[in-house]
Amino acid sequence: MGKLFTGAEILLESLRREKVEVFFGLPGGAVLPLYDALYSGGIRHLLVRHEQAAAFAADGYARASGKPGVCLGTSGPGATNLTTGLASAMMDSIPVVAMTGQVASSVLGKDAFQEADTIGITLSSTKQSFLVRSAAAVPAVIHQAFKTAVSGRPGPVLVDLPKSVLIDTAEPDYPPTPGIEQRPRAREWREEDIKRAAEMILESQRAVLYVGGGVIASDAWQELRELAELTFIPVTTTLMGLGSFPSAHPLSLGMLGMHGSYATNQAICHCDLLVAIGARFDDRVTARISGFAPEAKKIHLDVDPAEISKNVRVDLGLVGDAREALRTLLEEVKRQAGEGKPLAHPGRHQWLQRIEAWRAEHPLTYDKYGHSVKPQYVIETLSRYAAEDVICAVDVGQHQMWTAQFWSFNAPRTWLCSSGLGSMGYGFPAAMGAQLAFPHRQVIAIVGDGGFQMTLNDLATVAQYRVPVKIAIINNHALGMVRQWQELFFEKRYCDTSLSFAPDFAKLAESYGIRGVRVEHRTDVVDAVRDFLSDREPRLIDFWVDPAENVYPIVPPGASLAEMVVEPPRVLVEEEEALDDLWAV
Repeated sequence: MGKLFTGAEILLESLRREKVEVFFGLPGGAVLPLYDALYSGGIRHLLVRHEQAAAFAADGYARASGKPGVCLGTSGPGATNLTTGLASAMMDSIPVVAMTGQVASSVLGKDAFQEADTIGITLSSTKQSFLVRSAAAVPAVIHQAFKTAVSGRPGPVLVDLPKSVLIDTAEPDYPPTPGIEQRPRAREWREEDIKRAAEMILESQRAVLYVGGGVIASDAWQELRELAELTFIPVTTTLMGLGSFPSAHPLSLGMLGMHGSYATNQAICHCDLLVAIGARFDDRVTARISGFAPEAKKIHLDVDPAEISKNVRVDLGLVGDAREALRTLLEEVKRQAGEGKPLAHPGRHQWLQRIEAWRAEHPLTYDKYGHSVKPQYVIETLSRYAAEDVICAVDVGQHQMWTAQFWSFNAPRTWLCSSGLGSMGYGFPAAMGAQLAFPHRQVIAIVGDGGFQMTLNDLATVAQYRVPVKIAIINNHALGMVRQWQELFFEKRYCDTSLSFAPDFAKLAESYGIRGVRVEHRTDVVDAVRDFLSDREPRLIDFWVDPAENVYPIVPPGASLAEMVVEPPRVLVEEEEALDDLWAV
């Protein structure tokens, strides 16, 4: 008989074999055996101040690196606190492996102290959940968890570990091929479907490529760019797809949907072919479905067959990995072009000119000559002076949409955003996770004053470990997006959206040993940003922006993309003063 190891020791060795370098967690009674093994375990662990931050940090690590992020919580409240982060990762198809402590096997189901049905609670927010029954089972379960997290449509996986399993001993039997070197790529389409897709692309005059997070998950951005440039088809991205196509590219349309630009949404409304790649036709993109791309034939390429025609009926569905499918599609397009078909239909040039006319008619803009600090100006300035390979994490709300509109995206995996679940509190810990994945790159968390107050306790974490995250607060003293909806759709009945009672964020940062400053004047923005980005230390900057600024364009609830409101209505001086008085209270 070989040497025996505790379940906790076996677990740490299993994580090492899966090439885990760091994980985020918070100790508690049920996982103390694991922390005892970790004392000399050789894997870096970051002590967070709330388990939700651990899940968001693991998510940020995964989005930035493409590798599974790992988090840990103890039994009961530790596990339930992870759940919001897992639900966000599930909605956005992000590979996360969450480990949770559990009460000893002998008292499972007996309402022991800090017992919770973690498997039952997380069934809808994970791809798969495992309850480990013995120390000997740990290696196989951990290996399967990592494999499941990255295969097919990625997503979070949970491993529930009873305390007795971590204490018990066993002779470990590790899988012969640990570590996820290269995930299998789904290839379920038929050759005749690829041929038909190529024909539809070459025959169309007014095509648009509609791209989601699946292009980033499958590392298909080079193939996407080649297809766009080969056929002169413009590219629009979802919130999840930002970064998959360069913002400055002549064929870039930016983001579509509820807060997409006028030109982009008009292009969707008037295209004759819509090619969706790794996107799921969610409601924030489609608005009223009957008005979504009404003139277009639709091709949908996705790794998940359940997404095909789920929300919008399509003319051709291609199931498989985006990179594999795009490579095959490119070969077929070139083959058909070699037989005499033009790569770009003669009408495509007029189509691009028409889009440029829409762009000139209603560009994305804001008041650049007022005295107040405009949030769009702050975001443009941050983007201008940030490092070329900067990673930008955002929270949820108005600042999220302004960043999506005005940030210049150069590369994939540089945009971290809780897109599907829209969970406030995400941006700061996600930036922390990305910084751990890339210690030498610049990482900026752009957060609202509302969302930041949900996870600001992890200022202690970045201070303790000197994680050089840059935190930029777009502070409008309100739950801005909720206030905007109350203004536009609830007759300005402002109820419980003012955040005027809040800490002095700069002084709060200083209390943790982090440099913090406040910016209240437009003329100070550039110098403050340049100083903010000048070192390799955690920093916080609190921008007091115009509290009356709203996000435009906006598609009202129940409307179609064609019915978007492009710019704010004229506001009387008296109304502006009344609003200023409201937020001064």
